[in-house]
Amino acid sequence: MGEDRIVSAQRQAEDDPQLEIGLRPRSLDEYIGQEKIKEKLTIYIKAALDRREALDHVLLYGPPGLGKTTLAHIIAWEMGVSIRITAGPAIERPGDLAAILTNLGPGDVLFIDEIHRLSRSVEEILYPAMEDHALDIIIGKGPGARSLRLDLPPFTLIGATVRAGLLTSPLRDRFGVVDRLEFYAPGELEQIIIRSAGILNIKADPEGAAIIARASRGTPRVANRLLKRVRDYAQVKADNVITATVAEEALQMLQLDQLGLDEIDRRLLIALVEKFEGGPVGLDTLAACISEEPETLEDVYEPYLMQLGLLKRTARGRMVTGEVYTYLNLKPDVTNQQKLW
Repeated sequence: MGEDRIVSAQRQAEDDPQLEIGLRPRSLDEYIGQEKIKEKLTIYIKAALDRREALDHVLLYGPPGLGKTTLAHIIAWEMGVSIRITAGPAIERPGDLAAILTNLGPGDVLFIDEIHRLSRSVEEILYPAMEDHALDIIIGKGPGARSLRLDLPPFTLIGATVRAGLLTSPLRDRFGVVDRLEFYAPGELEQIIIRSAGILNIKADPEGAAIIARASRGTPRVANRLLKRVRDYAQVKADNVITATVAEEALQMLQLDQLGLDEIDRRLLIALVEKFEGGPVGLDTLAACISEEPETLEDVYEPYLMQLGLLKRTARGRMVTGEVYTYLNLKPDVTNQQKLW
């Protein structure tokens, strides 16, 4: 349920893959945000090109929708090589991965999304491939089985995951470059929205773009999705121009407030305040209260609420902060203030 919300950072059915590709920047110079990662990648890529070597293996992790796939495409473009894209759940057998690896050219990029979901048998094929550029294949069974080693051209594996902690240590240690993507600042999202509006052939005032940016939950994918919905509203209700007024009216129609919180977010915060006196409350209990799965609550709802400073996780459970009462326009309970501060 949570992944179907318009403010969900997960890719949805309504997200046109071709449109997403059209909105993606193609070089590090075009890429907005993640300045520290861009600076490091610029150095690593230039050094690899000067040495005429493949770039070291890269692990990108962080919340969904922040640009991990886009960065993988940019790395391949900057290196001047081809990119092969797959996902951890799609590689079911070691033979599937072997077929992909043997078709890579020198220096090519293999991008594996959701790399934490690789099976153990498939993962073990990656170890020699990443370290020695070789593929170990077992031929036959039983006493007559023998091992055959195939040499692979040097390549770059780029892994992406929202849960770096689920990667096994042997796999994680084989990545030479490990970076976490952070949520975007409103100013960065505003630049992304104005750029995307130009690609979509719609005029967006800076004030209108700023309002959309503040409601985008720090995520470019959400920003572009909201831009498309506001574009529809502007096309029908306005003069095809996204002004501050148009953006505010469109977000009200989508039941989003100026922070990008929707009805479910508000229901979660209200439940914590009214039913549990602000917390602490266990994850399973809170999930049952709002009829959501605990995993969805933890991965979809909580990160942004914590980023805003409205929710915190403690050893005893989830608790609201004092900011929640201001946001909900409620007066804090005196006895509960001792728990919050």
